[in-house]
Amino acid sequence: MVFSSIIFLFCFLPLFLLAYYATPKKLRNLTGLAASLFFYSWGEPKLVGILILGSVIDFFISKAMVNKESMVVRKRLLTLSIFCNVGFLLYFKYAMFFLDQFAEVASIFGKELDVDLTIILPLGISFYTFQRISYVVDVYSKKVPPARSFVDFLMYVSLFPQLIAGPIVRYHDIQEQLKERTHSLSRFADGVWRFVLGLAKKVLIANPLAQVADTLFAQPADGLPFEYAWLGVLCYAFQIYFDFSGYSDMAIGLGKMMGFEFLENFNRPYISRSITEFWRRWHISLSNWMREYLYIPLGGNRISTKRTYINLWLVFLISGFWHGASWNFIIWGVIHGSLLCLEKTKGDWGRRRWQIIPTFIFVCFAWVFFRAETLSASMAYIANMCNPFADVTLGVPLYELISHRFIFVFILAAFISFAPTLLLKKLGELPDTLLNMLKALLLVCLIVLCVTNLINSGYNPFIYFRF
Repeated sequence: MVFSSIIFLFCFLPLFLLAYYATPKKLRNLTGLAASLFFYSWGEPKLVGILILGSVIDFFISKAMVNKESMVVRKRLLTLSIFCNVGFLLYFKYAMFFLDQFAEVASIFGKELDVDLTIILPLGISFYTFQRISYVVDVYSKKVPPARSFVDFLMYVSLFPQLIAGPIVRYHDIQEQLKERTHSLSRFADGVWRFVLGLAKKVLIANPLAQVADTLFAQPADGLPFEYAWLGVLCYAFQIYFDFSGYSDMAIGLGKMMGFEFLENFNRPYISRSITEFWRRWHISLSNWMREYLYIPLGGNRISTKRTYINLWLVFLISGFWHGASWNFIIWGVIHGSLLCLEKTKGDWGRRRWQIIPTFIFVCFAWVFFRAETLSASMAYIANMCNPFADVTLGVPLYELISHRFIFVFILAAFISFAPTLLLKKLGELPDTLLNMLKALLLVCLIVLCVTNLINSGYNPFIYFRF
């Protein structure tokens, strides 16, 4: 079940909200947990046990830490938790990748290995694994006490708004909200607005762009003209931003409806003037997690310059691999890590407005590795992006790709991505009465348009299955 589906919008969500607010405040965590497990079981009925089993292990390890004063014992418990979490992740997400690589190496030496193994990837395992690790590390470092009950902890891990696509919620950010949170009509209304805004990003902008991106990335390597190669990667750049930020908006909105306040996950990343700034604006929850639980423990920038660069590069190598079991994701992480290291060697080189353009171009080149299915397909696609004089013809008729609706959506996506900050501030300075009227009118229009599109179109991709 995904947020941008009719069954979620008109069945699951209204029934859940009715049950949630009909439940006494002290029992709302139990209602939220039951709904979250049902939500997850809708698509993963056999694998919900993996989610629960790992949570049981971490819950009791955290409880055991409280009663142990010895740092040696506490470290062993922490190591056990991380070993279990990473072990689950490696098996379900990366076992097939490692076996395939082993088989390829064996074939070089004349050994043919028949890898006959099918492993189903639990939905959202990358996200909830990081959340559980952050919890155990926080308890180990005595930043937070362990969860008061298993219900609270399992709700934190499995809370359906952020379970399958983030943002990655650190335990210390919502530990107090798990105990007590504020419910109000204004917060609920803000949540509805944020949810619908995210739904519109996903359905009205990301989906139409995805159709063109999918078509162009599916073309033969020798049949994609220069301008269409760029059109495809631009469509994908806007698609993944509006899709991912749209899901984050929906998660934040759903959280508000339940009384939670999640941290922001995106902040207009395509206006960044450097790759460093891009990672302060893109997938902020992942950047924060990587910095707090990986980069700083490795020494951060408190050590030698050489070691700092190695740590930074290693963090992004792991970040790339976290996204998926593929050499393409690893290369994507290496590109970003290398660019960040290069920027650090240059120091503060101005951060002028024109630097938005080269930064966006670098990001787009890296997106090719993120989107293409294989490493060879990525290299062929980039070759098409770099060859404006290639004499090739696209096999798809132009009118099938570029409709009037597509042109409008593409321009809208570009405008929203790069709109001047001053313009957005001016809109926010409108009188409250006028602003609320405009938001209410826009809310109704967006709901109608989204529902119409979902009913009439069967194209509603869910890109997070890869993660």
